[in-house]
Amino acid sequence: METTDTTGIMQKASALLGKAQGCANDFKTWVALDSTHLSDGQRLAVKYFTVAVILFFAQILFGMLAATQFIFPNFLYGFLDFSVNRMVHINAMVVWMLYGFIGCVYWLLEDESGTEIVGLKLGTLAFWVLTGAVTLVVLVYLLVQIGPGKDSSLWFINEGREYIEAPRWADIGIVAVMLVFFYNVVATFSKGQWSGIAGVLTLDLVALAGLYTAGMFYMTNITHDQYWWWWVIHLWVEATWEVLVGVIMAWSLMKLLGVKRKIVQTWLYIEVALMFGSGILGLGHHYFWIGTPEYWLTIGGFFSALEPIPLVAMVVHAVYDAGTHAFKSGNHPALAWIIAQAFGNFFGAGVWGFMHTLPQINLYTHGTQWSASHGHLAFFGAYATINIAFFYLAIQHWRGNVWMSEGIKNGWRWKWALGLLNGGVLGMTIALLIAGYEQSFIERAVEGSTWSGYFTAQNHPSFQAAMVWRWFFGAITFAGLVLLIWDLLTIGKTEERKAAHVSES
Repeated sequence: METTDTTGIMQKASALLGKAQGCANDFKTWVALDSTHLSDGQRLAVKYFTVAVILFFAQILFGMLAATQFIFPNFLYGFLDFSVNRMVHINAMVVWMLYGFIGCVYWLLEDESGTEIVGLKLGTLAFWVLTGAVTLVVLVYLLVQIGPGKDSSLWFINEGREYIEAPRWADIGIVAVMLVFFYNVVATFSKGQWSGIAGVLTLDLVALAGLYTAGMFYMTNITHDQYWWWWVIHLWVEATWEVLVGVIMAWSLMKLLGVKRKIVQTWLYIEVALMFGSGILGLGHHYFWIGTPEYWLTIGGFFSALEPIPLVAMVVHAVYDAGTHAFKSGNHPALAWIIAQAFGNFFGAGVWGFMHTLPQINLYTHGTQWSASHGHLAFFGAYATINIAFFYLAIQHWRGNVWMSEGIKNGWRWKWALGLLNGGVLGMTIALLIAGYEQSFIERAVEGSTWSGYFTAQNHPSFQAAMVWRWFFGAITFAGLVLLIWDLLTIGKTEERKAAHVSES
């Protein structure tokens, strides 16, 4: 009898051990999802996404340091000055968004072309070269803050131009990386299949690499120099990036909502036509201050008014497509961020941009916090949001296409991150708008753009209060970013349900 009981216990133990081994194998399979569910291009995209999030954190961190120095000017003075904090804040913003865009394209490239990526080793090498260059440039920014401005410093230290302070060797490196990126995309589509999205993407990458070269030469005439500088700032960052965002959004909407391809491609063509058709002439609204002929004021003001039109189309597009499907999506965080992008793009880049670009208005607002108000809402609303949306799209696939809709575990995290980030940026936008209005009234209209007027405006209680509120909402934004990173690292990890498949037309 005892023998029988012992045998039964051993059999049960053996069965339990078998189940445990099975669970262990399942766990190993789950841990290895990144290798079983990701293609070569997607693995490369993950590298870009990782650096993008790190630089996003650096952008907000140095922005908070600069905002603190607006309130307490002696904070870190002589150790990490305001000019350096602001420079790193702005350049980190530009670079992390570029990393995100490149990662998005690498992620969708093989799916859209129907074939494996071409030139993967070259693309991986370009990633490490770019990352090494960015690290070195940031270290130089932080460690070599002062010194004589000469040809050698222009090539190796700092070019000295706002927003594109990177030394000349880094400029060349950026163009080289963009050319490698262009080759990977074109060669992959040429090997696989072409589409409307592929065609727009290819043409946009030509502009993405080409327009940056407009800022890679120095001219002694300040009018000429600023003219080509605006071609980089306006057309490279605003026009080519807008089209790139359109490509990413078109592909994302097909995957999230099953939107018909012909619909997203039609809106994409309209966006390209209006953005480049009005964008080049719309550059004239920047020429007010650099000594160009007077007719540019009228041309720039009129065509600038056309630029928000494709942004309105993007709002209608996203809301209509989501509404016709009753907001049914397998990925609620990604869809929410895409909707946030549509509205943020329209209000930040469109309404807030047009609000102060007409020459008659810009006469009073140029160079005030009004411009910073537009910049904060436009860059976050138009670009950061679409990158974050794509992060969630990628993570869902990385986890094995798990459930990321209603009832997702710890769903409060992505909702609070969404609310804190958008609320924080909107709060900073309003605070900076109030400060800019005060400057435009006191410094420009009343004091006549004099030095005394500048300092009177800077010391006005309403301006100083606005800077405090900007810091407060910046802290909210920072809290939202920390929560976002936490959510990106954990969402879907313990989810066992699979998402419903959404087929695009």
